[in-house]
Amino acid sequence: MSENHCAGGWFSGTRSGSSGDVCVEVANLDIAVGVRDSKNPKGPKLVFSISEWSAFAERIRSGRLDRS
Repeated sequence: MSENHCAGGWFSGTRSGSSGDVCVEVANLDIAVGVRDSKNPKGPKLVFSISEWSAFAERIRSGRLDRS
């Protein structure tokens, strides 16, 4: 996935929407991974441990979270 860097170390994937209005941003927090809505950068953020994020990303890559 190629990345689009946003202010403050947050970045979004190229599949997040070309207009920038449908975007989930992710930040590497060294010991965790932060996730936020780009439309509300001052709003709530989710924080996952590295192992939680890795398991989530693997499920996405393997297709186990695809809608059927």
